[in-house]
Amino acid sequence: MSEAGTSPEAEPGSEPPRPVREDFKHLPRAIAIIMDGNGRWAERQGLPTLRGHEQGAESVRAVTRECARLGIEELTLYAFSTENWRRSQDEVAGLMNLLKSYLIEEREEIMSNDIRFRAIGELDRLPDEITDEYETTRAMSAGNSGMVLRLALSYGGRREILRAAQQVARLAVEEGLEAALALEEEDFANFLYDPDMLEPDLLVRTAGEMRVSNFLLWQISYSEFVARDALWPAFREAELHASLHAYAARERRFGAR
Repeated sequence: MSEAGTSPEAEPGSEPPRPVREDFKHLPRAIAIIMDGNGRWAERQGLPTLRGHEQGAESVRAVTRECARLGIEELTLYAFSTENWRRSQDEVAGLMNLLKSYLIEEREEIMSNDIRFRAIGELDRLPDEITDEYETTRAMSAGNSGMVLRLALSYGGRREILRAAQQVARLAVEEGLEAALALEEEDFANFLYDPDMLEPDLLVRTAGEMRVSNFLLWQISYSEFVARDALWPAFREAELHASLHAYAARERRFGAR
């Protein structure tokens, strides 16, 4: 199921050279990743599920740093879905604690890499201490000019589209039905969680799964989809490079032929 990528040869006993933009035929401007397999990774290691999430946070750090280094403009990570609230109270509490720690501990990394940090989703469902730390990190990085790192938190694609449709309905009430009916696709996108979001050129899913799982249903209409067998805690720079090479081998047609 995986799509193999290529990597430079390394001299015996040395670290392989790190690829640069020129090593890829072309790179996506925006990448979205469905981070899957934390629980399975922990189970295979005989560890508690939370350890899988902790190791997955290391993958977030590594992939974010590498995307920023390669000049990717936007990276959107599916961190916590609306469906994830159905998990056990202990697991959800552990995830919230891990998220809080991430928001605090990654500030230095975010600032040193000139990253702009954002989140999308039903953020009002998150604990107040999480939203407070998020706002601090977002505001601190707002003046940066580098890559946008966007976490999807308490996020569901259908909820996002429904919310946008409800706002269009309000527009029809406030400004008249003709104003609502005159909206074009690009206008509708202005009602989504982040109107400035680039539509992902590349959607990556880990753990070998072939589902989009209610993620960015509007935005991924023409995204190239790459599935990797690696579980998310094992997804590091080499897996990212393989995904980028798979993307570079595609011919994007957007339905034109």
